[in-house]
Amino acid sequence: MKVDALTSTLQQRVLPNDLDLNLHMNNGRFLTVCDLNRVDLFVRTGLAALMMKNKWAPIIVRHTMDYKKALPPFRKYTVSMTISRWDEKYFYATHQFISNGKVVAEGESTAVILGKQGVIAPAQVIEAVNARQGRAEALQG
Repeated sequence: MKVDALTSTLQQRVLPNDLDLNLHMNNGRFLTVCDLNRVDLFVRTGLAALMMKNKWAPIIVRHTMDYKKALPPFRKYTVSMTISRWDEKYFYATHQFISNGKVVAEGESTAVILGKQGVIAPAQVIEAVNARQGRAEALQG
């Protein structure tokens, strides 16, 4: 889980099922797209396989989003998520939605990895990912 692999960027387009009554992307859809970023990162780093094997569950404990501009139907946009830091308990991620070169929304989420015995420390998660990838070094948060 090298630092440069802690970012997921996806190219998307606003589809009719993303729209609200104002005919722009629904605020809830922004959060769903953030979930897609997380899943992409989990799969690319090997964390998804570790979570299934160990019966770990990723849990979002807080999510904020600031909406700056509307995304109309069929507009292309890029969404990125970066794991910006972690501490003894939480992972922190920043999210940014960009369309036509402008930031249309940005936010932050706080998450834990939950196991049968409770929260798995981020250092332990990173160590497990590194071991799965065949690397001995552990990253510092």
